[in-house]
Amino acid sequence: MSRAAARSGRIRVRFLDTRPLRGSAPFRALWIGTSAAQLGGQIATVAVLAQVWELTGSPVGTGAIGLATGLPMVLFGLLGGTLADTVDRRALVRATTVGQLVASAGLCAQALAGNTSTVLLLTLVAAVTSCGALGAPARRTFPARLLPGDQVAAGLALNNVSFQASMLAGPALAGLIIARWDLPAAYAAQAAATAVSVLTVLRLPAMRPEGADATDHGPRPRRGVRPKRGGWSVVLRRPRLWGSMATDLSATLLAMPIALFPLVNETRFGGNPETLGLFLSAVAVGGITAGLLSGTVTRWSRAGLVQLSAAGVWGIALACFGLAGPLWLALTCLAVAGAADTVSVITRGALVQLETPDAYRGRVSSMEHVIGVAGPELGNFRGGLLASATSATSSLVFGGLSAALAVAAVTAANAPLRAYRIPAPRTEPVPAASG
Repeated sequence: MSRAAARSGRIRVRFLDTRPLRGSAPFRALWIGTSAAQLGGQIATVAVLAQVWELTGSPVGTGAIGLATGLPMVLFGLLGGTLADTVDRRALVRATTVGQLVASAGLCAQALAGNTSTVLLLTLVAAVTSCGALGAPARRTFPARLLPGDQVAAGLALNNVSFQASMLAGPALAGLIIARWDLPAAYAAQAAATAVSVLTVLRLPAMRPEGADATDHGPRPRRGVRPKRGGWSVVLRRPRLWGSMATDLSATLLAMPIALFPLVNETRFGGNPETLGLFLSAVAVGGITAGLLSGTVTRWSRAGLVQLSAAGVWGIALACFGLAGPLWLALTCLAVAGAADTVSVITRGALVQLETPDAYRGRVSSMEHVIGVAGPELGNFRGGLLASATSATSSLVFGGLSAALAVAAVTAANAPLRAYRIPAPRTEPVPAASG
């Protein structure tokens, strides 16, 4: 909470904080390109799902899409973290985004050619994912380099809102495109969106990793070709970092509910497909609402306490969802959980970027990326196993309460995280864009 709000004893509700878009041309270009790429990615996801089903007619085939995307995300995400602490991050993101564009063009070409090989299709999907994962850690460090410290959370909130919006609009737009112009048009839309992302990345300033040791004139640029040692262990050496990541892992690993939605729908609401869709929409609506009102929390300096509180609310809301009888109450619980998740993601991202010395940001960002990818998947698997042995209600309630208790344990054990405050605004100018 901001100091002014604390003194007045009131919480002032604010809409989305757009200062990063107004004050930083490089960030504005980055946000436009990222938003376009996210929308294109959602369109391609639906197109790939439709094409694989058309080719195989098997859930094993559609399940293989997860393998083609999940493994590259983890493997190339970790490699990308090391590269992001070694080379100019702008150059790395430029190269990987161009790689995504080439692979996207390949997807369009194979659809135009009437490809019947699932292996070729999934290979191109893996190529798109690999390029994106390789550049993801470097891309995550950009807000902290382009924005003042007190606007980093606001920048992440803007990214989150565009992501949530793409998740809502992308699949519907994909359905319209495929129905009207078939699969090649959907892949062409993804390629066009990726091309926009390439053009906007060109406007970013050079961003070589900075040394962890500061001089009287600020951080010393790193001139070596190897990343500074200790990039992975820096998380363990800094309680705020391991506490923030442990909070996120506890929330997703112990309480992820998505895999249980079909069972809850079947046993409690008659298996209506529309109800199942409402479950997913409720989470997204809660997330978007929190994003649009994120100006309320992005100006609060106590990012650690905000993340811990939001993660606790996430767990409690999902436990309540497990017990909810009426549909309106179940959807309300999911919307609250979605809102809490968005607040937690925004504050965690800002804390991790600002607390990590720039020389290590690439590798730490890759660890955050892997936790964000693996935690929800493992959490869904855990929830499904427990539900098969007990019931959906037991799995949700036990998981939600366990997550809340784990977050409470981190809160009690990690005083530095509880006390963390967003740094005061810096006075030096933000780098200008360069071609």
